[in-house]
Amino acid sequence: MNKQFDTGLLWFRRDLRVLDNAALHLALTSCRQLHCVFVFDQAILDALPRADRRVEFIRESVHELDADLRQLSGLPGAGLIVRQGLASEEVVILARTLQVQAVFAAQDYEPQAIARDARVRSALTDTGIALHSCKDHVVFEGRELLTQTGTPYGVFTPYKNNWLATVTPQHLRNHDATPHAAALAPRPLALQQAVPTLAELGFEKTNLSTLKIPTGASGARQLFEDFFDRMDDYHATRDFPAIKGPSYLGVHLRFGTVSIRQLAATAQQRQIQGSQGAAVWLGELIWRDFYFQILANFPHVAQGAYKPEYNAIQWEQGPHAHALFQAWCEGRTGYPLVDAAMAQINQTGYMHNRLRMVAGSFLVKDLGLDWRWGERYFATHLNDFDLAANNGGWQWVSSSGCDAQPYFRIFNPVSQSEKFDPEGKFIRRYLPQLALLPTKVLHAPWTAKPMELQTAGVTLGGNYPHPLVAHDEARTRTLQRYAVVKKSLPLP
Repeated sequence: MNKQFDTGLLWFRRDLRVLDNAALHLALTSCRQLHCVFVFDQAILDALPRADRRVEFIRESVHELDADLRQLSGLPGAGLIVRQGLASEEVVILARTLQVQAVFAAQDYEPQAIARDARVRSALTDTGIALHSCKDHVVFEGRELLTQTGTPYGVFTPYKNNWLATVTPQHLRNHDATPHAAALAPRPLALQQAVPTLAELGFEKTNLSTLKIPTGASGARQLFEDFFDRMDDYHATRDFPAIKGPSYLGVHLRFGTVSIRQLAATAQQRQIQGSQGAAVWLGELIWRDFYFQILANFPHVAQGAYKPEYNAIQWEQGPHAHALFQAWCEGRTGYPLVDAAMAQINQTGYMHNRLRMVAGSFLVKDLGLDWRWGERYFATHLNDFDLAANNGGWQWVSSSGCDAQPYFRIFNPVSQSEKFDPEGKFIRRYLPQLALLPTKVLHAPWTAKPMELQTAGVTLGGNYPHPLVAHDEARTRTLQRYAVVKKSLPLP
């Protein structure tokens, strides 16, 4: 094969795997010898708390990636060059040091990443080095799928239909690096350093290992193999937080320790074979692509409402609003399913998807608080935080986003609890102080009789709070609050 460059540098970011890595494949087939780098970006690390599960997840996954690259090359001294500093500077310095002709990376779609890559591209260009990026994190990106009028989609169902009609085996093909692995170059001796420990990165250990969250490509493979046996039932189990229904692959998709193409191809094959669960799960993967193209084509969503008229809504403000927000964050709303959901995210960094909708709706439509407050909280606490999906989800519950639920549809936290945690297993797991309450009053403890509370050891206003708001009254206030946008929306 006639290769374009003598020496290249692959910059790993959100694609921490060797298997089916489009950027790795492109770099290996373009370069006679290839070096690989991962940068612990100080611009990101400095903004995080000193104990952050995501940093620990990345560190463990980078350690495995280093080993996988060494195994793939079969050469002593091969593997991953690991740097710590500002990525926008470190990559340029390393490219010059190694005297490469090209730098390769998988495309990143978040505004800050786009700005960072623009700085890197400019600095590399100044020294005659090209930056080549390719699609890896999604199946379809940007403007690849457009409406018949040539505009980006703002409604999911027609986007999904076009996605399904357009996707081919070529879109989901495996980018096998093995035949080209001979191009992996040994690291210069001065750069053969071990992956930094958490302490060397300035971070503390978390409960990641206690939670048994598997890291790296091997962890993703383990989770996917487990989910494969449950995929056919996904449509029936996915809404019940006490049941093992989801794939739990969110954090692996976030950091690219698993290939979206592999997941979509498997789901599509199972769907063709008649699996309803696989069809629903494939739809969830398509939602992920949908939100990425929303962020790319409508970047204003990162700051405000997708539908600008929703920016006119007057949210609660002042000390009382902040007290309500703090109670929501700490799981002290008095609504057990909401409080259990917040306990789950606070203790584990994960929240079940149904509960993300319920807890989000409660913040916005029961407490009357700005959805961006919740968006920021989730961004800080979710292991699988992804700007596109997190923003899309929060704009969905606030009715300000594309294809969102109408403003007049407001989740009732009690009926949601009764429907999706009917036996109260999830609530009892995360709110042990309510464990002995009879199930018929567990979803709304304020309806319990004094003797029921006493027997269960529950003191309202003591070891469990009174409800912050009455849902019916809050619903009325929300409809009034949303009246500013009512004229431009269909009537209920």
